[in-house]
This record gives sequence, structure tokens and C-alpha cells, in this order.
Amino acid sequence: MNYQWNDKEPIYLQLKDQIRNMILVGDLKENEALPSVRKVAADYKLNPITVSKAWQYLVDENLVEKKRGLGMFVKEHAREQLLASDQERFLVKEWPQIKHRIIDLKLDVEVLINSLKELTGEQK
Repeated sequence: MNYQWNDKEPIYLQLKDQIRNMILVGDLKENEALPSVRKVAADYKLNPITVSKAWQYLVDENLVEKKRGLGMFVKEHAREQLLASDQERFLVKEWPQIKHRIIDLKLDVEVLINSLKELTGEQK
């Protein structure tokens, strides 16, 4: 694991977001163990309390569960749950801002659509 921390947000939140993203893109799968607190703390040179706090946020979000004596594991359907919540957040919070920016910049919608098609591999 290699990561650059930014100074604008607490490290435990950045770590939580990194694990959330790993679940979302499939790098961590259902029922797969998260790396131990000690391993992550050693790899990233973090205080174990920082890592534990990130893991607790993931538990609170119902994405991982602690199995006594075994560690933390990704819960079943965590990816689907993340996908649904992130899509909702995008449509409610991010997309309206993007739409206003498109209008403000007077961007050609056809150019944007073609750009999206190229991104997804569709033909023009």
C-alpha cells in the first residue's frame, strides 16, 4: 500500500476513503479480510489508533465487520451498498454543480457526450 496524505483532511478519514474505494472498485471483495491494524500502521508509519479509528468508521458505515479473533472483513453486499450510496450522492450533490458549470462555460453538450462515449469505449 502506498499513499500520499493531504493536510486538508484527517488521515483516518483519508484511510477510510481509500478502503471504501478499494471495496468499490473490487480490490477488496466480500468476506475478504482487511489488512490488520498493526500491518497498516507499520506500512504507512501511522499510529495504530489512527488506523483503528478508520476501521471503526467502516464498521459504522456497515461496510466491514469484526470477527472476534480473526480481524475485520468486508461485509456481503458492501460493494453494492457503496455503489448505490455514491451514485445517490453524485446525483444529488455533485451533478447539479457540474450542470451549472457546463452552463456557465457554455460547453457544447454533443462534445461532452462524445467525450463520455470515448471514455466508456463507445463509438461516436
